[in-house]
Amino acid sequence: ADLDCKLRFSLSTWSAIYKHSEGTGVVTCENGASIPVKIEAKGIGLTAGKSRVDNGTGRFTDVRTIADVLGKYAQGEAHVGVVKSGSAQVLTKGTVSLALAGAGEGIDIGIDVGEFNLMPAK
Repeated sequence: ADLDCKLRFSLSTWSAIYKHSEGTGVVTCENGASIPVKIEAKGIGLTAGKSRVDNGTGRFTDVRTIADVLGKYAQGEAHVGVVKSGSAQVLTKGTVSLALAGAGEGIDIGIDVGEFNLMPAK
């Protein structure tokens, strides 16, 4: 059976052709399991800007154990934002998918592809 797991996160991003994001979050599952995570996202494309997302959310699908949420997800994104920006995207890692949503502040514009990595926080 699928395990219902969610992610709450904060993330800051800068980009100038190369895009780099870093943040932290917590994954919690309906069975009571939770794990603090570190987030790194890297990409390349036609992109420029700087932004921050606080109180972002994510929902995982096709998870059997909490360990299934960790790892590298494929990412593709088109984004435009000035002052208040928001984004929503779906990332995949094998059969596991992660739908992200968040709102924040900053200026960003572009199209990029790359990876979104969830690692256990130390």
